[in-house]
Amino acid sequence: MENALLIGLSRQAVLERQLDVVANNVANVDTTGFKADRPMFEEYLKSGAHEDNFKGSDRSVSYVQDRGTFRDFEQGATQSTSNPLDVAVDGSGFLVVQTAGGERYTRDGGLQLNNQGQIVTANGDPVLGTSGPIVLQPTDHDINVSPDGTISVLEGSGRTDSVRGKLRLVSFTDAQKLLKEGSNLYAAGEGNTAQPDTKSVVKQGFLEKSNVNAVAEMSTMMEVTRAYTQIATLLQQQSDLHKTAIQQLADVPT
Repeated sequence: MENALLIGLSRQAVLERQLDVVANNVANVDTTGFKADRPMFEEYLKSGAHEDNFKGSDRSVSYVQDRGTFRDFEQGATQSTSNPLDVAVDGSGFLVVQTAGGERYTRDGGLQLNNQGQIVTANGDPVLGTSGPIVLQPTDHDINVSPDGTISVLEGSGRTDSVRGKLRLVSFTDAQKLLKEGSNLYAAGEGNTAQPDTKSVVKQGFLEKSNVNAVAEMSTMMEVTRAYTQIATLLQQQSDLHKTAIQQLADVPT
């Protein structure tokens, strides 16, 4: 197969991957606390010419190689909800969630109470405090979440605050090692240990929106689709050229 076809196919492969990443970002434009993914590509040089008249750098053929994706952890905009159990983390911290697979981490602060009075995520997983799951009593009211994550309530007819726990906030030295597991949760990843986060601030009555720029992502999607179509046209032209050449070479003068 000629170099033009190989290069075109390598470019189409990474464009398909880029389109998948962009489409996933667009699909999560309204997902609370979602962090966009960004594709990474690099040039891959491979020797393709072996004749003596191709010397030096002219021997190398430039392909496109998919290097994977990285997370864009830029802070998303916050939206007021006036719900006392909604919290937005201002900073690089994550809430800690207890799941069947162990501790997981999230930026989705849309919290609620389950039947046992535990503060849980929308999927029903307990949100951990510094001393384990945070449980409210049936008579608790006027829930207050302080900027450091301390949760206090008024109990029964009393007017004195009772502390029910403190949200556990953690951060990571290398957040790029976090692994997305679905349901807006991250796993720590190999060799990536959660550290207590004392710099992030909790904002009660707010949710952090997705950091996906819908307009920019749609523009990128159109650019990727256009580039894919152009390469497909080029490859078809190359195929037609080969076909014509073979047909003409096969014609034997009579």
